[in-house]
Amino acid sequence: MTEVTAQLHHARISPQKVRLVANAVRGLSAAAAAVRLKTLETKAAPILAKLLASALANAKNRNLDATNLRIQTLTVDGGPMLKRTTQKAHGRAAPIRRRTSHISLTLVTAA
Repeated sequence: MTEVTAQLHHARISPQKVRLVANAVRGLSAAAAAVRLKTLETKAAPILAKLLASALANAKNRNLDATNLRIQTLTVDGGPMLKRTTQKAHGRAAPIRRRTSHISLTLVTAA
């Protein structure tokens, strides 16, 4: 089985939100995943669709047929947090943690 990978680092979206969409497309064929990502109305869907398109372009560059590729692994890990503060009552401050994601996608030939 031939593997093709694509990664996206420092995506400005929470890993929890990306994992909801990743669970919906994990294990599907590449074509079915592209259709499902196009119909989902979340912020994470176009990010994952662009990553899938990148993986398909990597497969085309390696002379693989895109029609028999499926998603083997799709992992979403937390990246570095941007730490900010917001003002609260009585002179206090509360933390704001703006989370980022590291997403990696592996496609394999469905033999």
